[in-house]
Amino acid sequence: MEVKIGVQQAAREVVLESAQTPDEVVALVSAAIKDGTPLTLGDDKGRTVVVPGDKIAYVEVGAGERGRLGFSQPSS
Repeated sequence: MEVKIGVQQAAREVVLESAQTPDEVVALVSAAIKDGTPLTLGDDKGRTVVVPGDKIAYVEVGAGERGRLGFSQPSS
């Protein structure tokens, strides 16, 4: 699932593919914003993203992975 995080005073958003459920991500984001603690999420490649909870501008939680770009074989 795709997660986009807007960070205050940052020109680019943080984008990652997470294996966590949307409910898990929303719970972690809500707790980080409420307490001002860092938001820590893991992506599907084993990396960890940490964002200061008091600097989160917005979070978009997507339903699924984006389509992959590439060439395909024409069907017969």
